[in-house]
This record gives sequence, C-alpha cells and structure tokens, in this order.
Amino acid sequence: MKIASNSDAIRALAVLRLALLVLLLLVYAGEVGSTAARLETSDRRAPTFHVLTGKVVKVVDGDTIYALDESLTEHKVRLAGIDAPEKTQPYGLASRKHLASWVAGNTATIQYTKHDRYGRIVAKVLIDGVDVCLEQIKAGFAWHYKKYQNEQDARDRALYAQAETQARVERIGLWRDNRPTPPWDFRRLHGS
Repeated sequence: MKIASNSDAIRALAVLRLALLVLLLLVYAGEVGSTAARLETSDRRAPTFHVLTGKVVKVVDGDTIYALDESLTEHKVRLAGIDAPEKTQPYGLASRKHLASWVAGNTATIQYTKHDRYGRIVAKVLIDGVDVCLEQIKAGFAWHYKKYQNEQDARDRALYAQAETQARVERIGLWRDNRPTPPWDFRRLHGS
C-alpha cells in the first residue's frame, strides 16, 4: 500500500477546496438568480387606472360602444367583465338594444386599465354612477366573462357572478332558452 506524500495530500486538499468553492459559487449564483426572479415578479406594478369621460355616440353590439371625449376623440370601448351575444345570435339584437337604452347619447364614465388585442379600451362603463356592464348581466343580455374575471376587483367579480346566477334562476333574457350558446362558443363555431 502506497502512502501519499505530503505534497500529494496538499494537492488533493487544494482540489477539494476548489471543488467546494465552485459548488458554493453555483449555489450562490442560483440563489441570486432566483432572488432576482422573485424581485422581478414581486415588483410588477399594478396596472395604471385611467378614467375617461365621453358621450356615447354609437352602440355596436351588447358589449361594445363608441364614446367621444371632450377633445372630440372617438374611443372604441369593449365593456369589461361581460360577453354579450353576437349580433347574429339569438338575443344579440335585444342585447344591443338594451345597452343602447342605457348609454346612447349619454355621458359615460369609462374606467379602464388596458386595451385589448384589437386596440379597444376594455372598461367598466358607468352612466350616472350605474355600472352598465352589470346591468347587461342583470337583464340577461350578457354572460359574466369568467375568462377575464381575474382582471376585475373582487367586489365586481362577486356582483357579476351573482347577477348571472340570478338572471339564470329567474330565466331572464337569453336565459329563457334552455341552453343558450355562449358567444365565445358561437365565435369559435362560426369563425367570427
């Protein structure tokens, strides 16, 4: 059996120390990376809240309007938190008519944090302090758009869900049909 010399033992110890140092550096780099990732995700700012006031000059359908602000700039607005039947769907024209009865020619307060992929403002729309998005659901002319419910505050999310449940139970508007087709399914089936 060969006994390692003092210099061999010192070299082996140096290699071991170097390996330990490399391991510690890799662990530290991983911690720094995950800390940076945590900071990056926790530092995300809440979306900027905007308020626009404008006269509603056109109602496209049960969840889209045009409003003219004081500088006469026209804004296309998609009502947040709801999805109304398409115009060619059962209740599509009734939904548009109901929305128009609330907003057409009136001054709206448009509260929003984003634009959608089509460039429309996605907004909660108020007429004299009344949430017309919620009114569309209560009247049975829109679904609570649960796909985007996490973009709503907790209060609106609960109110919209409750309003849809109530309209279903009372068989109001489109809920008169036993199985109304949600607009997201209608669009998928009809390519619109």
